Amino acid sequence: MEVIETTDAFKALIENIKATAGYKDPLAFGIARVDLGQLNPEKSLQATYPVVNWNENFGSAAIFIKALIEQGIEIDFSADEQVFEINLEFLQSCLNAFTPYADEAYGDAHKNIQVVSALYNQMINDDYKDGEFKVCFIFNDAPLQSVEATYLKLYAMSLAKVELRSINLNGAFGALPNVAWSHGKPIELDYLREFEIELKLSGDYPHIDFVDKFPRFLQHIIPADNTRILDTSKVRFGAQLAAGTTVMPGASYINFNAGTTGVSMVEGRISSSAIVGNGSDVGGGASILGVLSGTDGNPISVGKNCLLGANSVCGIPLGDGCIIDAGIAVLEGTKFIVEDEELEKINAANPETNLEGDWIKGKDLAGLNGIHFRQDSFTGEMVILRSKREVKLNADLH
Repeated sequence: MEVIETTDAFKALIENIKATAGYKDPLAFGIARVDLGQLNPEKSLQATYPVVNWNENFGSAAIFIKALIEQGIEIDFSADEQVFEINLEFLQSCLNAFTPYADEAYGDAHKNIQVVSALYNQMINDDYKDGEFKVCFIFNDAPLQSVEATYLKLYAMSLAKVELRSINLNGAFGALPNVAWSHGKPIELDYLREFEIELKLSGDYPHIDFVDKFPRFLQHIIPADNTRILDTSKVRFGAQLAAGTTVMPGASYINFNAGTTGVSMVEGRISSSAIVGNGSDVGGGASILGVLSGTDGNPISVGKNCLLGANSVCGIPLGDGCIIDAGIAVLEGTKFIVEDEELEKINAANPETNLEGDWIKGKDLAGLNGIHFRQDSFTGEMVILRSKREVKLNADLH
């Protein structure tokens, strides 16, 4: 691209690019540094995105696309995702187009220009591998096919650019390779097997932190100032943590496509697809079941100001202000006994429902507010009451 001198000329260029037959704005895009296989250098192991664009910054996307087309690269706008290697020629062409904004390149409004400029300076001064830097476009929210597109969606989730459970993550496990992770870097397991003898005899065998398809949240995401994660292994990349969330060590864990929507205390397990609301406390060892754990495929949300007691199991969605006592399991098929007086109070707190009978299944209590789930210590019967407690987190801890 020729050097663009004015913002008006830049806008005219964008309009011209978008007028191209078949052109389509991407749903998401970004430039990534890609970790390549040690044995197979054409195999992507991990993609690191300094900036993620989700349904935004379409002008930058148009410039990236134009720079690729000028290199003779054909872009299929009907495809769900497209990944292309980038080089100095691509970056120089982008910088020519971004010239009117060069003086503003280091503000929050022009992060993509910062990426292009920083990468250009890095690549012109340092050696780099073929395929080490790529640009990825996602045109449709469809099942995932590539490592680059999978990481782009996981970034969008962890950066809260999309809501939990709102995008298609099918195919992620198939797209990502299972690798050994050492200090944030992925290593092919086949490489370790093939060179095990040499590496061990020379003292170069790497320290392996864990083996998984997914990296850890903190390898890619900078959390909010008032968010605390006391053990990096407790949060998987693709989780979403609202500001003020505290994740304690021990039995806690937050899987991908799961997390919190407000200030929360997490000392238990939040399975994939589970969501915890503002002001709620997931007690030590408590478990919120995921869609593969007997919930009939119904993802679980825990409302605001709820308390899951230590070692409890939550297998149904909870409304606001609910309590599950320590050590008990609340499942769809669990039968709870309820006294008439308490049932009247529960119905009053949930005017949209009208529960009846002495026994009520957990499935029929899904999403209701203000319920206290208990077990009678004399009879062993599971009981529900109208909750009389307001769950409040310690503000000093969040």
